[in-house]
Amino acid sequence: MKKRIGGAVLLLFCLGAFSQTEKKGAVVTGREVVESKDAPKPVGPYSQAIKVDGFVFCAGQTARDPATNKLIEGDVSAQTERVLKNLSAVLVAAGTDLDHVVKTTVYLKDISDFNTMNEVYGRFFKIAPPARTTVSASLPGGALVEIEVVAMLSKK
Repeated sequence: MKKRIGGAVLLLFCLGAFSQTEKKGAVVTGREVVESKDAPKPVGPYSQAIKVDGFVFCAGQTARDPATNKLIEGDVSAQTERVLKNLSAVLVAAGTDLDHVVKTTVYLKDISDFNTMNEVYGRFFKIAPPARTTVSASLPGGALVEIEVVAMLSKK
C-alpha cells in the first residue's frame, strides 16, 4: 500500500512539473519562450516563438505594427515586408536571424498575390532560401499574408 501511495505522489509531482506555465524567457521541459518588444504582442494564448534543441519555432506573423498592434494599411507587398520585419525581430530576440531559417510556411488570403509576395520574400531570402510551402487560407483580422518560420540557432 505504501508503495502505491508513494508511486502516486511521485506521479502527481512529475505531472505538476510538466504542467507549469511558461513565462517570458522561462525554460520548462527544455523549451524557452522568446519575446521581442520589436514585434507585435500575441493576441491569444501563444508565444511569439519557442526555442528548443537548437531551433526556433516562430508563430505565424501577420502585418501588425509592433507599436500599435494593429494591422498596417497596404497591399500584399507592404504586408509581406512588415511580416518579415516582425519575424526578423523575433529571431533576433531568440539569438538568430533570417539567414538561419530552414523552413517557412506562407499563408495567402488570395493565391493570385503569390508573385507579388514572392518578389518581396526574395529580397529577405537572397542566398540559399529556406524550404517553403505556400497555401491559400482565410486569415485573421483582414490580413493578406501570414508567415511562420523555423530557424536554427546561430552559433555566434
